[in-house]
Amino acid sequence: MARSRWTADDVPGQQGRVAVITGANTGVGFETARVLAARGASVVLAVRDVEKGKTAATRLTTDVPGADVTVLRLDLTSLASVRAAAEQLRDSHPGIDLLINNAGVMYTPQLATDDGFELQFGTNHLGHFALTGLLLDAMLRVPGSRVVTVSSAGHKQGGPIDLADLNWAGRPYRRVDAYAHSKLANLMFTYELQRRLSVRAPTIAVAAHPGGSDTGGSRKSVSRQPVLFRAAFSLVRPLLLQSAEMGALPTLRAATDPAVQGGQYYGPEGFMESKGHPKVVKSSAASYDVAGQRRLWAISEELTGVSFPV
Repeated sequence: MARSRWTADDVPGQQGRVAVITGANTGVGFETARVLAARGASVVLAVRDVEKGKTAATRLTTDVPGADVTVLRLDLTSLASVRAAAEQLRDSHPGIDLLINNAGVMYTPQLATDDGFELQFGTNHLGHFALTGLLLDAMLRVPGSRVVTVSSAGHKQGGPIDLADLNWAGRPYRRVDAYAHSKLANLMFTYELQRRLSVRAPTIAVAAHPGGSDTGGSRKSVSRQPVLFRAAFSLVRPLLLQSAEMGALPTLRAATDPAVQGGQYYGPEGFMESKGHPKVVKSSAASYDVAGQRRLWAISEELTGVSFPV
């Protein structure tokens, strides 16, 4: 029986399972990959920079001798790259047990993806939306398969998504709000996907967030903020941030705990969900807006050209 304070020791054996993890070369994604590999999963590190991915794979096989780890190039800012990566995965892995949509960008300047989408929304949501749709057939063949999408407690900022202006063309760009909207979209996508899967599919959709994780990505994101913000944040960092190992636990629980149910959302148990062991948490009211979820889904299908087999 799992302990009340769930840890990596509670991850059951993953022998024979295939886990695809986006953005797995550093931080929370790397720690997620490390634990799954240690439990016997065949892990695919789906990363933008293949050389960094190879370095991460070497670290993994050093930490976990005999680990089955491969590297796949995936650039979520390019739908062409997403399609190419999905094709390679379908060719090499007819069945996929876990798809962990972990990669993301945070607080970037106003930039665009290769396909002209606002960078944070295009990367964090649309890239993963397309990847999931293109791989779902390979998951529907596997009983107990799961799509785990990593959101953020920051999804509660910035108000509802302006679905009529996803590229911020008609208003001043606010990068914190744009990030929040991309993470809100991750949750709305998860809930709508689960509703579509729930009829008779063997696959479930689950969401997670790492809380405040002290990783290279989070430090880079904070460095983009004004000087006063950075100064204030340095004072509260020890109170709000935890290690990447702890930050990976909500994702690992969502991906492996036998008690997990489709449509659940996991995050840290501590103050403001910033630190602690993983538990089921609630997302914002906007994330549960069914009409909004369906509209976002339809727009995402139109923008990406990807439809789902559910």
